Amino acid sequence: METKNVIAAIALSSAVIVLYSLFFIPEQSIKNQNLNEKKIIEKSSDAPSLGEEETQIQISREESINQSQRIKFENQSIIGSISLKGASIDDLTFKQYNTELQSNEKVVLLNPRNIKDGYLIESGFVTTDKNIDVPNSDSLWSIVGNKELTSQSPIKLIWTNNQGITFEKEIKLDDKFLFTIKQRVINSTEMKYDFYSYGQIIRNSIPEISNFYILHEGLIATLDDELIEEDYDDIEENKFTKTAKKGWLGIGDKYWITSLIPPKNKEFKTTFDYKKKFRANFISTQPLELNGNSKIEEELQVIVAAKRVDVIDGYAESLNIDKFDLVIDWGFLYFITKPLFFGIDYFFKLFGNYGLAIIAITICIRLVFFPLANFSFRSMAKMKALQPEMVRLKDLHKDDKMKLQQAMMALYKKEKVNPMSGCLPILVQIPVFFALYKVLFVTIEMRHMPFYGWIQDLSERDPTSLFNLFGLLPYDVPSFLMIGAWPIAMGISMFVQMKLNPAPTDPMQAKIFMFFPLFLTIILAPFPAGLVIYWTVNNILTMAQQVFIMKRTTVKTTT
Repeated sequence: METKNVIAAIALSSAVIVLYSLFFIPEQSIKNQNLNEKKIIEKSSDAPSLGEEETQIQISREESINQSQRIKFENQSIIGSISLKGASIDDLTFKQYNTELQSNEKVVLLNPRNIKDGYLIESGFVTTDKNIDVPNSDSLWSIVGNKELTSQSPIKLIWTNNQGITFEKEIKLDDKFLFTIKQRVINSTEMKYDFYSYGQIIRNSIPEISNFYILHEGLIATLDDELIEEDYDDIEENKFTKTAKKGWLGIGDKYWITSLIPPKNKEFKTTFDYKKKFRANFISTQPLELNGNSKIEEELQVIVAAKRVDVIDGYAESLNIDKFDLVIDWGFLYFITKPLFFGIDYFFKLFGNYGLAIIAITICIRLVFFPLANFSFRSMAKMKALQPEMVRLKDLHKDDKMKLQQAMMALYKKEKVNPMSGCLPILVQIPVFFALYKVLFVTIEMRHMPFYGWIQDLSERDPTSLFNLFGLLPYDVPSFLMIGAWPIAMGISMFVQMKLNPAPTDPMQAKIFMFFPLFLTIILAPFPAGLVIYWTVNNILTMAQQVFIMKRTTVKTTT
């Protein structure tokens, strides 16, 4: 097989693999093959029912909030309120994030339960004793002390039943996204009771999702070191249940996470289910014994956060939350994607621009693979220099393929050329390319981050198009014709780079190979601008290195 045929085949195959991986192969969560065996219903106390009979009132979010008594909360990162009816956290807005690049509207995550987009957090105690009243979603709590929750002022909520049992919630808020809820049950009777603590996240409907296999959006948990990722449609079909001694659970969006961290060092049962609403729930498996004239107490954490890497990693470390960093979908190339993000973030802190940071990390990647690239390019330079000799051998042995193969192998051996070495840079770039795509796609740090000129969001595609002369003509073009300036620059750089490589001796293969840059330009045009910038700069650096090596590489052949 001719060298260029091999390179062309591998290059085309590599591109197909990359594109197939990006769009069609679902990422595998760290699940055991016997997961179905774990989807069982365990006999124990359960959390309050979702209430299938509940219907959502067709009113606005503002009307729903105004209908109930509330305790406001606010810190430097979030603002919202807690409903005294049910003591649920059902109103939360991120103060630092806008819905759109050109909008001042802030991102709203949590909503009251009686509207279409209801999304809330509940916690409390349940008991197997049906004669004991416990607070539920309709119970009206009272506030004692502070009338507003801030990072400096916690609040206390109380509810008392008719049997002499008082339930308390002491809620603290840090300066970011953490609610710490200390729950108590105070018994003023002589009776003895058993209680189970629980927490649950309820979401009425499936939100607008990216619908990319590269990213998981839905119900998520790590339970005893096992990552669990369940899509909404999976939970609609099958309930998931698992008992664990450590971990966390929640519902994750592309950039946001709503999570529960159960009490430490206590076994709990986690359930993901759907009954006209989605629920991520935990409940303790061992009861707390409440003796007469005594009290019991447990603490859980609630994190409703933007998925900032420093924040998520900070909570994982400070609260000792097992594998909490996996709320950010780093993917199966975790060992590449996360270090790559830290590298980009480091350069961002130096230059103040993520586009420049991407260029800087591209240079660093080229330096890391410099020895490999040098070896590959020297071999490719020799291959190009050997093209006349290879043509001569092909003409000489055109009727005897065996002798042609032997003659070419002898030529390769004499000149110490490996025809496969030219594929190495492509193969090396595939995981790096994929990892960078993950970083740009899933990290909120890249969201709404500008470069220079017309690139105002590195996580989105280049907004310009060749077909309206990059905005000079006053009309919009269809999305499939949105081929911007940076993708075109990438295609041109790839074309020039290919011209530096040995050309296929087969005219048909040569024509196909010449269309390869155009093919990738069209395919990669919708990709994040940051990724296209990386690829373009990488091509330019590759060309510079390749030209330098070719000028220093000479081959003497027998004519």
